[in-house]
Amino acid sequence: MYAAAPVKFELEIGWRYLFRGHPSRALLVGAGAGVLAILIGAYLLVTSGGSSPIGVVTVVAGMLTASACLLLAFFSVLTSVSVLGVVLGVAALTVTLAVATGFQAEFRDKVLGVNAHIIVMKSTTDFPEYRKVEELVRLIDPEVEAVQPFIFEEMLVTRGQGKQSGVAIKGVDPARVAGVLDLEQNMIAGSIDSLAAEPSPDRLPPIILGRELARKIDAEVGDELTVVAPLSNIDFDTWTATGGAPVTRKFQVTGLFYSGFAEYDQRLMYISLREAQELRGQGDRVLGVELKVKDVERAREIADAIELALGGPPYVVQDWYELNANLFLALTLQKVALLVILTLIIVVAAFNVISNLVMLVIDKTREVAILKSMGATSGSVASVFQIVGLAIGGVGTIWGLAIGLTVCAVVEQYGYQLDPKVYLIDHLPIVVKPLEVVLIAIITMVISAVAALFPSAKASSLHPVEGLRYE
Repeated sequence: MYAAAPVKFELEIGWRYLFRGHPSRALLVGAGAGVLAILIGAYLLVTSGGSSPIGVVTVVAGMLTASACLLLAFFSVLTSVSVLGVVLGVAALTVTLAVATGFQAEFRDKVLGVNAHIIVMKSTTDFPEYRKVEELVRLIDPEVEAVQPFIFEEMLVTRGQGKQSGVAIKGVDPARVAGVLDLEQNMIAGSIDSLAAEPSPDRLPPIILGRELARKIDAEVGDELTVVAPLSNIDFDTWTATGGAPVTRKFQVTGLFYSGFAEYDQRLMYISLREAQELRGQGDRVLGVELKVKDVERAREIADAIELALGGPPYVVQDWYELNANLFLALTLQKVALLVILTLIIVVAAFNVISNLVMLVIDKTREVAILKSMGATSGSVASVFQIVGLAIGGVGTIWGLAIGLTVCAVVEQYGYQLDPKVYLIDHLPIVVKPLEVVLIAIITMVISAVAALFPSAKASSLHPVEGLRYE
């Protein structure tokens, strides 16, 4: 009881210093108007299926209005400004981190949607023993779910007069491709199973291409395309031309896919492994072997085990992250930079907290002197102002997280569209991670606690005689 009493006393004093007294009716009406705007915006979003930009703006504006009016109704102007600074900083940091995390998750999903988890290649172009490698990698780890050989080549595709484009053609095993790649879920026309169709005099070999590439060359399912292998007349053993013309072959479009990742949708095409080998003109050889594992987070560990079993060079084993290391490293660095920059916004808001508390100490000099003359210790006085600083930070953090998470939910529902030519994906991704939300709250409260140290020390150092000298 004795230990609890001082804490209760300090909380009561701190709350009295924050609370302005009777709330203003006009400001409460303004807060009600903000809540009404939130409800109207929510109604517009629900009735439009989340596609109303007016609804998004109305919800966000209503939240900010309600927040400002409620704070001004119960707290002083200086305290309200301090809290609002924290609110805006926390909300901005929450939304920005959710977007940055969303980009990371979206790129990962796109990469894993059309690429395998691990690939095994050789530093030379000669890979005839791929079947033995397939058998070996299956035995490395029980989490290896599927394996297939593949060929990946840069070629040229033409259709009609003047419709042509440089493309990346991937030859896959039609019987095993669905087990290794998640391409089927990205199909918008046709099926990945169509690659298994056997060509005949009346039927051209099948080919599947990205939707944006199909638009570029004006192709649809059922159309004929001509693929040219520019390097098919090169002898890779001697690196000399064989004298013949490059190999060309006609295909029929049997499917279109759309991954939402412009890099793939604008350039990638799939054909059967046998057709790719004929275009390549090197017999029963492949570029590499790719596999899918149960847990993508263990891909690097399994890749290292495979490389060790193969004995290293000339074999090169890479996991999905290593294959796209530059992309994911750039995203990580960008996320860290945004975290640092937006944390500075909270630091700037902390200066408002410091200013508010310093002014409060000056304003309450007489009361502090009276408290000390009645027996309050310097530590108790410091605790009062520390509680005030933490209260400002706590209210700002909770309110800011609420606004930030609501904005994230609204924007995710709205589905803000992006230009895939610029951002590589077609919509603004939002992913909220609980750990990041907790991190934001911890950072803000630590900054608020540090900001309250100087005013608290200044208040605790006041002498009762100084505070009562002119009374």
